[in-house]
Amino acid sequence: MPADNGNNATFYHYRLLKRLTVPRPLISSFLTLPFIWLAATMVFFSWTSLFYFLLAIPIVLWIHFVIARSVLIIVSQSYRKRWRFSWRLPWLGYLPDQFVTYSTFRLSHLHITWIGICLFAALIPWSPPAFIISLVLWHLWLLSPKLYILIGMRKQPKGGMIKITPQDTSYYMP
Repeated sequence: MPADNGNNATFYHYRLLKRLTVPRPLISSFLTLPFIWLAATMVFFSWTSLFYFLLAIPIVLWIHFVIARSVLIIVSQSYRKRWRFSWRLPWLGYLPDQFVTYSTFRLSHLHITWIGICLFAALIPWSPPAFIISLVLWHLWLLSPKLYILIGMRKQPKGGMIKITPQDTSYYMP
């Protein structure tokens, strides 16, 4: 397949359909939200909310990892080399490191969203309110960049591949 003459970017035999960048103001407001939530929970509950707030983030990251890995084991056979744990902002969590099908990405993150919410709802009777609120807030905070991708790519044709880089997310079609 010949390379396009500059009109459409190509990656081997894939054609770039959409490139989605996260605007800088959105990233900066995204980074300030945890501090606002921490201040609010400390005002409305008590100073011990700081402990719950710090305890909740590794728990939520672990839950996201377990759910995503479980979905990938069921759906895909060759996920190990394609998915890694990322510490780059705003892409925190277990994400594809290489090209991955959009349907696999969408399926794993929709399962993370709903199973996580159901799990935290099941913990309500046994956990302090400040801890449940911290779990839910970290859950939504960690998922919001991924949900931004899902919303931004929803009108693209099915069967494509996505690539997440620190600068943008690209959607390719074979």
